Amino acid sequence: MSPASTGASITVDATPAVPVVDSRMAPGGPGYRRMSFALFLAGVATFALLYSTQALLPLISGEFGVAASEASWTVAAATGGLALFVLPMSALSERFGRRTVMTGSLAVAVTVGLVVPFAPNLTALVVLRAVQGAALAGLPASATAYLAEEVRPRALITAIGLFVAGNSVGGMSGRVITGWVAQEWGWRVAVGVIGVIAVACAVAFRLLLPAPRHFKAGSLRPRVLARTVRDHLANPLLRRLYAIGALFMTVFGGVYTVIGYRLTEAPFSLPQGIIGSIFLVYLVGTVSASTAGRLVGRLGRRGALYAAGGTTAAGLLLSLADSLPLVLLGLVLITGGFFAGHAVASSAVSKTATAGRAQAAALYQSAYYVGSSAGSTIGAIAFHAGGWGGTVGVGLLAVLGVVTITVLGTRAARAQQRLATA
Repeated sequence: MSPASTGASITVDATPAVPVVDSRMAPGGPGYRRMSFALFLAGVATFALLYSTQALLPLISGEFGVAASEASWTVAAATGGLALFVLPMSALSERFGRRTVMTGSLAVAVTVGLVVPFAPNLTALVVLRAVQGAALAGLPASATAYLAEEVRPRALITAIGLFVAGNSVGGMSGRVITGWVAQEWGWRVAVGVIGVIAVACAVAFRLLLPAPRHFKAGSLRPRVLARTVRDHLANPLLRRLYAIGALFMTVFGGVYTVIGYRLTEAPFSLPQGIIGSIFLVYLVGTVSASTAGRLVGRLGRRGALYAAGGTTAAGLLLSLADSLPLVLLGLVLITGGFFAGHAVASSAVSKTATAGRAQAAALYQSAYYVGSSAGSTIGAIAFHAGGWGGTVGVGLLAVLGVVTITVLGTRAARAQQRLATA
């Protein structure tokens, strides 16, 4: 019997359900490749400029007549400047936009990079490097915040991994290029060449990066910023991730600041060009960073951090050998472990922070580069006091810290699960 014959009424919703479409970028979608390549180039420019003097420290020591611990300040000043200014720059990006701040930061950094080769003494060189690091502070936090806003969550780890991969390529190419150029024409010309390369990367970045579609301007009020920072620091997971980033970078900063000095000495006695080529192992970091998403998919975040820490520790121990192949293998493991750990931790920060993402990323970057400055300085002091074994000892202590923090995180997660099921 039909409804009409029974007198019953029927309410028919003629409006079909409209599926919610996520307009953020995803692999294979419009703009994703341009965005990935643009931020890859930004990562190249950032690390190439930031560590442009690291492979040249023995030459800088020779020209200015200073020890490794003094020359290492040309690296520590740059990373320290970045660590100090990354939070203020992230606040500017909340107000004026990620792309605007990244573009301005790169413009200032590459300009200073063209002036650095003309530094008349070590003090001037250190000051210029500090200014350059402060300018580059607008890149890391703004880039990860841009990705968190413009890329779909499932693709976030992969996208951040590509940015970190750009870091590794920049670090590698900068050191390889400076090594060979410096061998022929000195460290000043080498640093100048990096400046020119960074200019090209900055121009291409600005032309390629898609305009943001999901950015919402925030406030520059100090109280709002302080409250956001306080909330992030009150989050136990974020605190652990910040500490992990700092400790991983302590290892990396110490190893790569001192390795040039070790390889110039007996039993290796390598020329500057060959030492620069050693940094080709950064390509391992490119691969490990870009595949961090798959590693997390298999092992989970904490499992991936354990694997990264164990790989780094194994590399440190191998590097103690007086055999060049074993030292190189050690550097491969250190580099792969570091970049995997960094990509996992930094992407976890972006996923954990639901508000004030730029500040959350900035705090991570600040801790990360404080670790770099500490590693560069302490690693050089340890090398002066106890040789390469001293630098390795500092690195192993830092890895132990990573493992300890990850264990505490695992216990905290299990305790929360027990409470949830109680």
